[in-house]
Amino acid sequence: MKADIHPTYAEVEVTCSCGNKFNTRSTIGKPALHVEVCAECHPFYTGTQKIVDTAGRIEKFRSKYNMGGKSAA
Repeated sequence: MKADIHPTYAEVEVTCSCGNKFNTRSTIGKPALHVEVCAECHPFYTGTQKIVDTAGRIEKFRSKYNMGGKSAA
């Protein structure tokens, strides 16, 4: 490896908008990093993921393509 060409790999504190904090290592060059979502609040990881039917779009799709039945949502 060449000397003095690689970024510093330092420990940073990551703070999520939900309030969760954890430490990791990064080359970001700052002691703190703020993120909008993390594993504690992201719907995929928490199991609270929902399908939102905006203005009956599912029913409109079903009627357009002749798919009878009600939606499960």
